Amino acid sequence: KIRDKCQKTLSNFKQSSDMTEEMRIETMELCVTAVEKFPNNNEAASKMIKETMDKKYGPAWHAVIGEGFGFEMSFDLKSLLYMFFGTQAVLVWKCY
Repeated sequence: KIRDKCQKTLSNFKQSSDMTEEMRIETMELCVTAVEKFPNNNEAASKMIKETMDKKYGPAWHAVIGEGFGFEMSFDLKSLLYMFFGTQAVLVWKCY
């Protein structure tokens, strides 16, 4: 079910990533799960994404969720995902 939503997200919403295909799909699934679990609490959803990514891929992951924000940052190669899920933009990256 979640993978189907991620595939719809890929085809219906903008997304950008330099992650490997497997990591990108897993991260998108995690983002969809977090946004659905905490629909009115972006901070809790971001924390869930960050902690899960830290456990799976090592520290120092960051996640930002919101409806309107800009960004400029440094990140480790093969660790960036920027996607939209509904009205929410989700940005996930790794940086030391």
